[in-house]
Amino acid sequence: MTTVTFHTEGSRIIGFAMQGHSGYAPQGEDIVCAALTSAVRLIECAVNDVLGLEASVKVRDKDASISLKLPNGLDQTSGKTCQTLLAALLVHCVQLAEEYPENITVLEV
Repeated sequence: MTTVTFHTEGSRIIGFAMQGHSGYAPQGEDIVCAALTSAVRLIECAVNDVLGLEASVKVRDKDASISLKLPNGLDQTSGKTCQTLLAALLVHCVQLAEEYPENITVLEV
């Protein structure tokens, strides 16, 4: 089971963490894990490489996890852009969880 946890402060999403293999298929053949990983990497690239914001990203192979935390003090434009990106990731993950309820759990904390 893959758990995707979105961390919030009030109505703002400040980051997320994804942990675990979905178990849909063997590692390397799992389309559910691939869909989640691709979406998470896209957000990481958009925030860090395109917007240049230097969000904190941690990847741990031993427990199959990745997390991203937005930096503090974003200007209004960057903050709004990041909220749009993270909200889109949340919607994407929820839709995948609805399609694969035995393999994905999405939490907001």
